[in-house]
Amino acid sequence: MTHVVPPNNEDILAAARRVLDIEGRALAVLSARLGNEFAQAVRLILDSPGRVVVSGLGKSGHIARKIAATMASTGTPAYFVHAAEALHGDLGMIHRDDVLIALSNSGETAELLAIVPLVRRQGGRTVAMTGKPGSTLATLADVHLDAGVDMEACPLNLAPTASTTCALALGDALAVALLDARGFREDDFARSHPGGALGRRLLTHVRDVMRPADSVPTIGVDATVTEALLQITRGGMGMTVVVDAVGAVAGVFTDGDLRRAIDRVGDVRTVPVADVMSRNPKSIAEDRLAAEAADLMETRRVNQLLVTDRNGSLAGALTMHDLMQAKVI
Repeated sequence: MTHVVPPNNEDILAAARRVLDIEGRALAVLSARLGNEFAQAVRLILDSPGRVVVSGLGKSGHIARKIAATMASTGTPAYFVHAAEALHGDLGMIHRDDVLIALSNSGETAELLAIVPLVRRQGGRTVAMTGKPGSTLATLADVHLDAGVDMEACPLNLAPTASTTCALALGDALAVALLDARGFREDDFARSHPGGALGRRLLTHVRDVMRPADSVPTIGVDATVTEALLQITRGGMGMTVVVDAVGAVAGVFTDGDLRRAIDRVGDVRTVPVADVMSRNPKSIAEDRLAAEAADLMETRRVNQLLVTDRNGSLAGALTMHDLMQAKVI
């Protein structure tokens, strides 16, 4: 075995930059080469009443799986079928209304060459994504997308690197073009990702995270600051709502109000809370998004918000901590 001198940091970084430079140039060439065939592929998928089936083998299979997942999460019903498994029963998953996207850098993958004629025979449409426009797969398909590269980033020019990057990017371009054509927006994306951060921001409403009115600390407008402090301590929200004789909200008394009152008055223990509370407190409707409540708190620099129902009555309250626990922020 040939003795290899361990590389220094500069050698490691130079090798990494070479990979990125080669792949970056390949993507630039791919972008410049994009033409009517791409638009035809998008229209073919848009016009299809079925789903998109993405298939490939080896590294192309991994890319195909990612493309299917990206499409499915951005408004284009899609799934991955392993090319070899398709020849042993899974071909039944592909219907005549579906569009098959077949990935093969060489364009000569035997399993795909066997699948495409069968799909077309039953009425399905096909898009080939290869690195060889003159390959068998390219000529069999209804539409061919050229993802070819001049060289791989692998120093041996063997391992799929730049070619898989271009295929993945071309798949992303398809997914986003379809997303845009379908008018797919943030709320649609959130419904496909209810467990993710964006899903929580766009699907979680104030009513889902607020503390109901009967759990919000409340005190009468004729109470003293000492009594208000006891309510704040019991409530654990850093505030108490102050209500008038008929139960309507007159204001709130917060930790911040207490500090300001001490600075101004000194001993505030017997001071009426009505003299030092915040009048016209900030509020938000319970049917608004929790993310809007977070934005309002940050803009107004407050840590608590009152929540109102559709009649304008007190429905509850929430704090910045409540939003953090719900992972809205």
